Amino acid sequence: MSEPSPSDRHDASDPDDTFAEIVDEETQRDPDLAVIEAGSRTLRAASGPPQGDEVPARPTDPEVDRALRAVEQELAGRWGETKLEPSVARIAALMDTLGDPQRAYPSIHITGTNGKTSTARMIEGLLGAFELRTGRYTSPHVQSITERISLDGAPMDAERFVEAYQDIKPYVEMVDAQQPYRLSFFEVLTGMAYAAFADAPVDVAVVEVGMGGSWDATNVIDSTVAVVTPISLDHTDRLGSTPGEIAVEKSGIIKQGATVILAQQPVDAAQVMLKKAVAADATVAREGMEFGVVSREIAVGGQLLTLRGLGGEYDNIFLPLYGAHQAHNAVVALCAVEAFFGIGAEQPGSLDADIVRKAFAAVLSPGRLEVVRSSPTVVLDAAHNPAGARAAAEGLSESFGFSRLIGVVGASGDKDVRGLLEAFEPIFAEVVITQNSSGRAMDADTLAGVAVEVFGNERVQVEPRLDEALEAAITLAEEDDEYAGAGVLVTGSVITVGEARLLLGRR
Repeated sequence: MSEPSPSDRHDASDPDDTFAEIVDEETQRDPDLAVIEAGSRTLRAASGPPQGDEVPARPTDPEVDRALRAVEQELAGRWGETKLEPSVARIAALMDTLGDPQRAYPSIHITGTNGKTSTARMIEGLLGAFELRTGRYTSPHVQSITERISLDGAPMDAERFVEAYQDIKPYVEMVDAQQPYRLSFFEVLTGMAYAAFADAPVDVAVVEVGMGGSWDATNVIDSTVAVVTPISLDHTDRLGSTPGEIAVEKSGIIKQGATVILAQQPVDAAQVMLKKAVAADATVAREGMEFGVVSREIAVGGQLLTLRGLGGEYDNIFLPLYGAHQAHNAVVALCAVEAFFGIGAEQPGSLDADIVRKAFAAVLSPGRLEVVRSSPTVVLDAAHNPAGARAAAEGLSESFGFSRLIGVVGASGDKDVRGLLEAFEPIFAEVVITQNSSGRAMDADTLAGVAVEVFGNERVQVEPRLDEALEAAITLAEEDDEYAGAGVLVTGSVITVGEARLLLGRR
């Protein structure tokens, strides 16, 4: 069946209204947050790699592995995640054919540009700590496609993933035959997740959009809580060229009468979100106004937080993740769960603080400032746009304080690679340019050309093979006793990070 190019996006008109409620907190993090600088070498030696891992390995049973590979191959034959036709018609038809499984449970829907997956994991952990059975749907995956669908806080195992695909496959084929274009890779996975959550059954689903919001395949749910993480420039060819334009698409997840948990935003994005909330008669809670990070301190293996939620303050929260951005993700997640339970609206009071502390202390977010090796320390971060890179750079500088940092960068060709490299330039002593195995990867030589313009020729090394790039970076970090506190950051793409994770033995 032929599959023509997707049609153009249709933007709503740019709102001209101004909102007196929007204050400086909407665009500026509090510069006076208490941050205690600690000795980076002591921190790294004491903390080491995080315990546990939520990234599944390949199945050990050869038969199950073959079955999973067959499913992966069938899904790969569909439209990829970067080829889109902005419509929910196909996924709606699939849901109708399946009996609308997405209506069998309440849900929390998450959009934004950066921080969605980490926030989703935190929300999932909090809900699970309150003894609710959860389903989580996130994308993209770090190493295994099965990571995208989690039940009870753990990725769906390979055998169950294959069964979930086989269960809906006949219905997918029926819809394929009825629609102008076949269901895409992402649409089929979304259908699998929603059906698996109903079959489990789950008490609540935590759902991350794939791209945008209005026409994203996930947007066939009627969530009572809509979460918007910080909006910045990414996918500008599809979503818009300004935060405000991008917010138009992302505001599409706000449903009638919902509660909107709004992270700090650029003013134009906040205006769009607030205007949509008014139209939908939704309640809005804004970071920096109704909730926020009260204080945070660097701690061994993470940070210690005091958060102000919708129901009051929660202190002595240990979060085993690095960076101010993760603290802000944490307070957004906390408020999303409070809103789900009706705190701050239908009922007074707050969540049980001890349960909140326990949940946050157990959070994992693979590939997000994740330490995977010591001597020298190797950190992975899936930053793939300038805003994500700036957050990662700030987190590294604050929590590690490397005497010398070597970057390993492999990026996708459709990203703002110059902006990403410029964000890392102040903290990288040298950068090793590489590429991952994806067909979307930017050619190493092309990326190196941009890197030379940003860093200068003497600070750039090119190693097209990722394994050789890792070896080169580690060698550079170890080359002189003077640099005993040197480290390596692998970044630029979720795919680069996932492949580096495997090469470095995290399975």
